[in-house]
Amino acid sequence: MQVATWVWILTILLLTGLLTFDFVFHVRKAHIPSLHEAAWWSAAYIGIALAFGVGILVLSGTESGAEYLAGYVTEKALSVDNLFVFLIIMTSFKVPRADQQKVLLFGIAFSLLGRTSLIFLGAGLIHTFTWTFYVFGLVLIASAGSLVKPEGEANRSADNLVTRVARALFRTSDTYDDDKLFTVQGGQRVMTPMLLVMIAIGGTDALFALDSIPAIFGLTQSTFIVFTATAFSLLGLRQLFFLIDGLLDRLIYLRYGLSAILGFIGIKLVLHALHENNVPFINNGRRVPVVEISTGPSLSVIVSILLITIVASLRSPAGRAQNAVTAARRHATEYLEVHNDSDYREEVFSRLVREIAIVRSLPLKYRRRIRAEEDVMNLLQRAQEAHDQVAEPKDDHARVAPGEAQSRPG
Repeated sequence: MQVATWVWILTILLLTGLLTFDFVFHVRKAHIPSLHEAAWWSAAYIGIALAFGVGILVLSGTESGAEYLAGYVTEKALSVDNLFVFLIIMTSFKVPRADQQKVLLFGIAFSLLGRTSLIFLGAGLIHTFTWTFYVFGLVLIASAGSLVKPEGEANRSADNLVTRVARALFRTSDTYDDDKLFTVQGGQRVMTPMLLVMIAIGGTDALFALDSIPAIFGLTQSTFIVFTATAFSLLGLRQLFFLIDGLLDRLIYLRYGLSAILGFIGIKLVLHALHENNVPFINNGRRVPVVEISTGPSLSVIVSILLITIVASLRSPAGRAQNAVTAARRHATEYLEVHNDSDYREEVFSRLVREIAIVRSLPLKYRRRIRAEEDVMNLLQRAQEAHDQVAEPKDDHARVAPGEAQSRPG
């Protein structure tokens, strides 16, 4: 797919304009987006991305259009998995809810810059060394295996290499100063946690690109399609975060679905590498007659895996239990940490009460598992005691004490 320079320029201007629009009209003034706002703008960004794909389809043909769509769907799915990590990072840094939009937008902008560099590096390697397909394929197959390992959760931390380097190089503060990136403490200019968390999100997402960039190169070798599919998958990520925040932990099988997709694309890359082989110690440097997987079947496999994964997750009682418990843990923590906004604090407690009601309605085996998690039960107890100190609950349904959660059989 040959792309004229002026098309590249217009595309970059479009992406820059969308980021600027997002900052000026949505993020510059700190606020918590409503569900309606998040849904509307998520749909708008998905619509823009699909419209761009239609443009590629009309101007460059069916094959290029299918490659863009397959790349966009794959990158979007991998981006949703990244939202889990973003949530953990922002919770670790105790980012105020109203400021989370700005953190996400700047983190996404940093990610886009980092991924663009990797895209052009990957394109250069592929066009120069055909054995790069072997490397990319093996990387994806290894990533598919590591994605489903339970110990992988331990690596999802805000204290990564990027933030440790930032703390070592700059003076940092432990407290926020509204949404400022720098502030003055003790007569010295210091970096606030706001900038640190942006660096953490951008740096962490750049590390995830080591999986996602080879994955999309497994679907298309067009640098333009790789760049645009990746960019559009990132642009609507801020809105999507607030739209599916309450469902993130419900998608308990998403990781298995993504693992299957990465494994599938890895195998596709290895088959392509064998077909284009010129490595001397494989078949004496000659091409290996293997069946290659075209874009159409690849797109069908990717979409089918995602649909099965999402439906299975949403229908799973285990997913419902995990989602309710994780949300309760998060809102109990947030309730204990927010002190300067009584209205929002009460709203958080109301959410906590609703989540506890869901927990009580779960089958007995799931409630037993929850009661076995002492950290969760202690956290809920502390939240209830803190709420009792502010005001007496209006009725019994306003209590979240773990003892009551244990006593009711549901």
